[in-house]
Amino acid sequence: MPVAHRGARRAGVSGGHRPLGSLIEPGQRVLHPGRPDWGVGQVQSAVGDRVTVNFEHAGKVLVNAAVVALDILDEDDG
Repeated sequence: MPVAHRGARRAGVSGGHRPLGSLIEPGQRVLHPGRPDWGVGQVQSAVGDRVTVNFEHAGKVLVNAAVVALDILDEDDG
């Protein structure tokens, strides 16, 4: 069952022309909505729709933000 996080914002998967990864910046903490078992991840880099995230329980993962809408955590979430 997905875990709801207070203050989480969704980034990725839209019909806009701007690269979806541009909403995500290095240092931000995120969750992968389809893989809650991976835990919280920290964005390492974001180039276009390619976002590299270091997850607590999955390690470094390359995420296509055009396909996966990562949840961006607010600084007080965790």
